[in-house]
Amino acid sequence: MSAALWGVLPYLAVVILLSGTIWRYRYDKFGWTTRSSQLYESRLLRIGSPMFHFGLLVVVVGHVVGLLVPESWTRTFGVSDEFYHGNALFWGSIAGICTLAGIVILIYRRRTTGPVFMATTTNDKVMYVVLVAALVLGLWTTVVAVYQGHDTADYRETVSPWFRSLFRLQPDVDAMAAAPVQFHIHALVGLLLFAIWPFTRLVHAFTAPLHYLFRPYIVYRSRDVGGAGARPVRPGWSPVGTADRERGGRR
Repeated sequence: MSAALWGVLPYLAVVILLSGTIWRYRYDKFGWTTRSSQLYESRLLRIGSPMFHFGLLVVVVGHVVGLLVPESWTRTFGVSDEFYHGNALFWGSIAGICTLAGIVILIYRRRTTGPVFMATTTNDKVMYVVLVAALVLGLWTTVVAVYQGHDTADYRETVSPWFRSLFRLQPDVDAMAAAPVQFHIHALVGLLLFAIWPFTRLVHAFTAPLHYLFRPYIVYRSRDVGGAGARPVRPGWSPVGTADRERGGRR
């Protein structure tokens, strides 16, 4: 079971993520969108969306540093374990709470605003459940690490070596199997989130409107009646019957 979960499942999730993204871009370009509902409601969106996105950005950066930077590197630069864990706990807690609060506001908005709720699909609901579960479990691992102590729940000795070993195509199954159960559940939910990512609105995270920076200017100008370039009135029957037509005939 450990070999299947920590040696096979991560690569399967990556294959689904990459192939699903390519398939989505190839056959569903018109569906590659956030399906924005800002026209239906904007007050709660202006609050929840920045909280969620900026908080999630800090969470992603924290995961990258925590999983990819070996413990020996931080000690080489004179960063003590107490400072590292305290800093990670402080910023990780703020980012996690901010992200969770933002998505709660967005879900509340989606549920209580009629037009927004009508535009919500089953796909969206599944995505919200998995995303919220990943955030809650991330905060749970942080709280458990505080109460149990970093000597018994240090992810840099178990989860981080396993994650880095995946890039070498030599997964350290034993290291991940030795991690506490809360890290197992959090990792499984994270893999599930990556697997469904290409088939949800989250796929918009892989796009950037770079072409917008190089698009030509759009010039809007009015054209006066009878001015340069206006087509002359062709001779014909004079319109009669209504005031609009009479005005049109005198033009």
